[in-house]
Amino acid sequence: MITKQLIEAIRKQYRLSWNGVHGIGHWARVRENGLRIAASLTGVNTKVVELFAVFHDARRNNEGTDRDHGYRGAELAKKLRGLLFELSDEEFALLYMACCYHTDGYTDSDITVQTCWDADRLDLGRVGKKPDPRYLCTTVAKDPDLIAWADSRSHQGTVPQFAVMEWFADSTG
Repeated sequence: MITKQLIEAIRKQYRLSWNGVHGIGHWARVRENGLRIAASLTGVNTKVVELFAVFHDARRNNEGTDRDHGYRGAELAKKLRGLLFELSDEEFALLYMACCYHTDGYTDSDITVQTCWDADRLDLGRVGKKPDPRYLCTTVAKDPDLIAWADSRSHQGTVPQFAVMEWFADSTG
């Protein structure tokens, strides 16, 4: 679903440090968190989860408060849809919603959107915050073992191996 061409297109317009707290390492952990959550749930659209990982912070203007970055990420996805990835209208509506509202603290939505939000919130350790189960949507994400696993990886800045092999090849900087 996520191709090197898609990553490169996102990178060309990305304004922050590629290796910063909202950069590609974070996106890779969000993808992995989301797929781990989805594996234990029924009805999660993993294509949407994977694309959320790379679009939700792709249009940030800074590493701090940037209220409209999720909307801008959703608009970037709209621009690249049909060129670098395909989703049905229903799938795209879920991706758009997940990106737009991922920082608003909501927990009630479609199971795919909830999975996206949880995947991102489980990676808060990178900015010094521990994931709080009250702000997680799914019972899977609220599991203390999953929270500990994701939080440890976030604090360490772990970059999943798939990203090194598929996303980082010839993308240093």
